[in-house]
Amino acid sequence: MSLQSSPGTALVTGASSGIGAVYAHRLARRGYNLILVARNRQRLDALASRLADETGRTIEVIAADLNDRSDLARVEAVLRTDASITLLVNNAGLGASAPLLTADVDNMTDMIHLNVTALTRLTYAAVPAMVARGGGAVINIASIVAIHPEVLNGVYGGSKAFVLAFSQSLKHELADKNIRIQAVAPGATATEFWETAGVPMEHLPPGIVMRAEDMVDAALAGFDQGELVTIPALPDAADWDAFEAARQHLIPNLSKQTAAARYQGA
Repeated sequence: MSLQSSPGTALVTGASSGIGAVYAHRLARRGYNLILVARNRQRLDALASRLADETGRTIEVIAADLNDRSDLARVEAVLRTDASITLLVNNAGLGASAPLLTADVDNMTDMIHLNVTALTRLTYAAVPAMVARGGGAVINIASIVAIHPEVLNGVYGGSKAFVLAFSQSLKHELADKNIRIQAVAPGATATEFWETAGVPMEHLPPGIVMRAEDMVDAALAGFDQGELVTIPALPDAADWDAFEAARQHLIPNLSKQTAAARYQGA
């Protein structure tokens, strides 16, 4: 989908701060009208007012906790019924750094619900409506922990691995439906994420932390280039191509009638 002067409406979750707020700003500058979703109504209203003044775009806000089933259902309904929506940015998410032996399992369940269940339900609400209207796009914010799960918390890594795999599958499923899919895999990004994850950002090596503005600008450049997976910090795209080629090489041999020879005759 090309980004034209009037490309429609983008719904952005987790839009009140950090990566989501930067997406809101950049997309408004690209001509999108916006529906901004987050829990903090005060922040949303302030952002919407500023962006409307700066860009002249129409900005709506939905104060919603996507871990609350009724709030999530309200956002799903908007995605199903608002015919102007052409882009969904699934950005809302939680992170954690505590290992299994010290993490609170209820917090882990909440993280799964937001990072996996809410993202899935919003995508399932948005995409059929986009297909019926002839096209659209979904940007899913994953993380480098999808391919480097030894970093941070295992549940967080698993949830982001889901986002990556889900996006890859959607690309395959929707190949002939004029639906663009992008999974963005940021590394450490300078946002409030680190406070909620339990790792003060000042404890991170400065050389690995990217500004949210730079991360989103790189991600949108990848979107414009038609990338399925964008890793903003990766210097050489050939490294990802090689990783993907190795994955494709495995596929013909992943399911066979007999076990591999190394497992036989023990």
